[in-house]
Amino acid sequence: MNTIRVAIADDHPIVRSGLVALLDGQAGIDLIGQASDGDEAVALVTAEHPDVLLCDLRMPGRDGVEVTRVVSERVPETRVVILTTYEDDDAIVAAIAAGAKGYLIKAAPADELIAGVRAVVAGEVALSPQVATALVTRLQRGSAPDADEVRPSPAPPLSPLSPRETEVLRLVAQGMRNAQIAERLYISEPTVKTHLLRTYQKLQVNDRTRAATKALELGLI
Repeated sequence: MNTIRVAIADDHPIVRSGLVALLDGQAGIDLIGQASDGDEAVALVTAEHPDVLLCDLRMPGRDGVEVTRVVSERVPETRVVILTTYEDDDAIVAAIAAGAKGYLIKAAPADELIAGVRAVVAGEVALSPQVATALVTRLQRGSAPDADEVRPSPAPPLSPLSPRETEVLRLVAQGMRNAQIAERLYISEPTVKTHLLRTYQKLQVNDRTRAATKALELGLI
């Protein structure tokens, strides 16, 4: 397995120290740099191109959502995972709309944070369980997003989702990884990936996070 190169952006020195201690002890993970605000985070990612950026939501200068937006545009190969103490569903939707591949709570167990880093590198979404619940609740109640949030497309998908594709997307929206989905539905991981690829085409999206979000907005799951 290739080493996962990770950068950290958080304005609290104690939090950064804790994350450094956590990541330094993990096999296959290389901490390549730290940033104390949004501008430093963008500069660090632009210079080092890490695989993952663990980014605080609220920082001086650019906040986590803006950092995510800039990094997604300039260094799309870097997966941004928002790491915060806040479970605000507005912030969750805004971060995902900006391109975040994960949204984890700082109080989550250490193994959940590490699993989140590995999940996004594997092309999966990383959501703490309480975040997944907040996101599903927000989108299912159909509240209108603000101007800087994700905007539902008025156009329907090119073709309807199959029952199995719907099941897979529903589990993705709950924060489950491919292996967990395969186990739940008694199918193989390659089959899960095939269903996801078909839903991407039907929903005109490029990744699982956007697929689940759009399906929820359109009332498909």
